[in-house]
Amino acid sequence: MNDAVDYLIEIHDLHYSRGSMQIFTGLNLRIQRCQITAIMGPSGTGKTTLLRLITRQLIPDRGTILIDGIDIATLNQKGLYRLRRRFGVLFQNGALLTDLSVFENVAFPLREHTNLANRLIRHVVLTKLHAVGLRGAADMMPAQLSGGMARRIALARAMVMDPDILIYDEPFVGLDPISMGVIVRLVRKMNDALGVSSILVSHDVQEIAAVADCSYLLSDGKVAASGSPDELSNAPSELVRQFMHGMADGPVAFHFDAPDYADQLLGRDAE
Repeated sequence: MNDAVDYLIEIHDLHYSRGSMQIFTGLNLRIQRCQITAIMGPSGTGKTTLLRLITRQLIPDRGTILIDGIDIATLNQKGLYRLRRRFGVLFQNGALLTDLSVFENVAFPLREHTNLANRLIRHVVLTKLHAVGLRGAADMMPAQLSGGMARRIALARAMVMDPDILIYDEPFVGLDPISMGVIVRLVRKMNDALGVSSILVSHDVQEIAAVADCSYLLSDGKVAASGSPDELSNAPSELVRQFMHGMADGPVAFHFDAPDYADQLLGRDAE
């Protein structure tokens, strides 16, 4: 990669494990400013874990995570709080507060973290709802929303503090094709209009190809491949081809590691 490129987040030699399970074993990854960077990989490769490490909800065993050149491991509580205010997060299931209206869900971060007057909060919330096409749903409750609408409301809430880093954790899961198309368009539109840097975790190869500037494919605790979606689709690696083209057979096995089948059925593995 060109060192002259402006990277917002740089991850060097990252190691992280849960008990005896190694999640990352020397991960190196860089996220360019003002672009949409996709993190992909088979289930269990640590994609969501990586997001938690970037926001320092988890502490790596070894390695560094730099945001704007600052090693986040060196931040005190106040510095970490400031860092997290730079992030907007669209959670996998939307995570709307069920007892609050759409308006109050989007207003919640403003009421918690600012001293803005109600008049200004109303202005900001309606502006964000308008950006996702749901200003008319301001008085509705989450239970009245479709899955696609709920995801768009969650996006409005993620944007309400004007973050410079937007994180999307599986934003396309469970959406019908129309809703998925709307979310894909919004992700691209919000990134370009607001000049933010977006990190998108997803299994949806076609949607990633439509929206991402750069993609990283994780496997075995490291980056297996990186590049534009087109570059990954044409990569010579069997693992990359298997993932990008949804092939059942390949390096990612169907069966999880287990004792010999016959021995286990007959109870010989317990002897």
